[in-house]
Amino acid sequence: MIGVTEFIDTVVRNQAFILRSTGRHLLICAAALLAGTAVAVPAGVLLSYHKKAAGAVLTVFSVINTVPSMVLLGAAMILFGLGVAPSVAVLFLYSLLPILRSTYTGITGIDPRYIKAASGMGMNRRQILLGVKLPLAAPSVISGVRLSAVYVISWATLAAFIGGGGLGDVIWIGLQSYNFHLVFCGAIPATVLALLVSWALNRVVRAVQKHVDGGVTS
Repeated sequence: MIGVTEFIDTVVRNQAFILRSTGRHLLICAAALLAGTAVAVPAGVLLSYHKKAAGAVLTVFSVINTVPSMVLLGAAMILFGLGVAPSVAVLFLYSLLPILRSTYTGITGIDPRYIKAASGMGMNRRQILLGVKLPLAAPSVISGVRLSAVYVISWATLAAFIGGGGLGDVIWIGLQSYNFHLVFCGAIPATVLALLVSWALNRVVRAVQKHVDGGVTS
């Protein structure tokens, strides 16, 4: 049974450690997500022009996402050693599929009439991509980033096993010492972070979708 008073006391006594771990957790997640977005969005755009290869590429990344995280963490530890680098590398791999798939789906799902209209106005391929396809696909792309962010924040708790730090450290120390109040001190912030990021990006998706719908109808 988790007592509220004891839990609050644990939070107060370990607040510096919890805050430091939360900051490290956010840093690892942000690095992996930014790298994943920088790679997956251009890759998704490229796949939209090569639809025959898209199925194979998406299948490969789907398989990667089914590999247990501890297996990938172990492989990354062998390649990069202990610390932040292997943790970011694994989270980067896990972040790719949702963004890659949403970018590809968002672009290939655009009504061909918009492409024809833009082409009829004399826009070249690059102008159509930047001025038509990407703006229309933006809600889908951001939805993929949102999903990826939730995954990354959750999976980042395992970074503690290879010295990556973050809220996984709090959870792991709590488990080792049978201090379940400390376990919750790590699990609750990780859950709250995932929910807050999901909520914030969902608001962004709605705002972008509203802007896109307004631009299409005007």
